[in-house]
Amino acid sequence: MTVTNRETGTRIDEIAARIYRISTPVRPNPGLPGGFSFNQFLLAADEPLLFHTGPRKLFPLVREAVRHVLPPETLRYVAFSHWEADESGALGEWLTTAPNAVPLSGNIGAMVSASDATDRTPRGLADGEELELGGQHVVWFDAPHVPHGWDCGFLGELTTKTLFCGDLFTQAGAEHPPLTESEVLGPSEGMRKAMDYYAHSPNTRRDLERLAAFEPRTLACMHGASFAGDGRGQLLGLVAALGA
Repeated sequence: MTVTNRETGTRIDEIAARIYRISTPVRPNPGLPGGFSFNQFLLAADEPLLFHTGPRKLFPLVREAVRHVLPPETLRYVAFSHWEADESGALGEWLTTAPNAVPLSGNIGAMVSASDATDRTPRGLADGEELELGGQHVVWFDAPHVPHGWDCGFLGELTTKTLFCGDLFTQAGAEHPPLTESEVLGPSEGMRKAMDYYAHSPNTRRDLERLAAFEPRTLACMHGASFAGDGRGQLLGLVAALGA
């Protein structure tokens, strides 16, 4: 573990081979009295990829953390699950920093958001499409409205079986271990019941079961701790909880 900014508590941790979690705790506010956390994930492949940009105001902290692993200027892809401030808010800043980087998302996200937000042509991925990064290999899963956003989808890294699962398994609180073997479903359900951010799509079960079939060994969560273990079981537990 490396604390990259002692004032804010931003840190970077390797949670799987050549996959790094960058996390910044956000202190209590009226909406979230226990605080919150914003996480981004760096794939240190030959063609490096950052999944989630973080909010624009956190950009200097995330860039500082990336620099502990590789030069931020060498990023090749800046990816996001869906268009939202904490997913893509600093996209412009990252593209300015990394001259050879392109936005990466599903085809819908590339068409409706990234193609207009920047002058750099985005790379859109079709459902099930794979992308070789050099030493790491990712696949895109379309998941409209799961948990929200028409353009929503997720990346899976095939070598480590890491699922970058965005807002799924969101956990409240500012302080979390980078990686836990304790289940994350219970804490995330507590957050969902307090602040329901799910679209409740009729296809939610189908899409979550497809993610479960990937059989992830690591769930890289955008808010809270990442999970190491039976990711399939956690996803099927989420299916059951939503069905109830």
